[in-house]
Amino acid sequence: MLKMINSRRNHIPTLVLLAIVLILLILSFQTGAAIEKDTPPITAINVILLLFIGFSAGLFASLIGIGGGTIILPIIHFWMGYPLPIAIGTTLFSTIFTSISGGYGHFIRQNLNLKATLWIGGAGILGVILGSWLFTFLATQVTLLRFFLGLVFLWPAIHMILEVVKSKKNLLKETKTIPGPRWGWVVLGIFMGLSTGLFGLAGGYILVPGLIYLFGASVYITMGTSLGAIIPLAFIGGGIKLVQGFVAINTGLLLSASTIIGAQIGSATIKRFRTSTLKLIFGVYFLYFSIKLIASYFSIMI
Repeated sequence: MLKMINSRRNHIPTLVLLAIVLILLILSFQTGAAIEKDTPPITAINVILLLFIGFSAGLFASLIGIGGGTIILPIIHFWMGYPLPIAIGTTLFSTIFTSISGGYGHFIRQNLNLKATLWIGGAGILGVILGSWLFTFLATQVTLLRFFLGLVFLWPAIHMILEVVKSKKNLLKETKTIPGPRWGWVVLGIFMGLSTGLFGLAGGYILVPGLIYLFGASVYITMGTSLGAIIPLAFIGGGIKLVQGFVAINTGLLLSASTIIGAQIGSATIKRFRTSTLKLIFGVYFLYFSIKLIASYFSIMI
């Protein structure tokens, strides 16, 4: 009985977060705020599509330890037609809520190393501020931005596919600690923050393989720590993008509402899935969009 009561209490912060997003969404629609130029209209079909994209991103982000931006960004840019700078800013804005929901879900299930999370997230703030400043110069160079973004997607694609193909049998024993010096966490956090500010991707694709292969961390604790460390980066980076005018607020809030739910389900069910299967699926997915982005730089449409 006590366990059931505690379980219900654990869901209160998530429900409060969801309520805040829904209130902001209602106010946003009522005031007609943030109708960005050249962005698709918010029709009934697009609302359903955005909710589905957000839920899927939150679910799989929580399962593989990323912020969800690598899923949302290419879909809303290529398939829905959002301009790339707006797609980047809106994606990072929605990642605020994905990381809070997923990170909290992993925390209450003890899939998170709090000390490493604080060090990496704190150091990443420096990187995200620098990256956000550099983004203002790239925002007007959309073709060049696509090329760099394609290179960024290439790293997690190759990493995920090779990891599954190699099928390592000497898996690390699951522990609650993350070995390694704190200065190493700081360096990793700064690189992660720089990527967040520049490309709107919260850096989980850097942090997850970094913690596992450079620091010898176990898989599940890495997923939770990654999402926890993303929280301050997404919050500051998304806030900066909002002030800079690169966020379609209605779209961002629709994505956020469903990512919160998806991230909770992902953190609750992570140990029921084979992470290798998920990595193979998303490795191929990222590879496709990487090639598509790079090819568009050379005026080749795929």
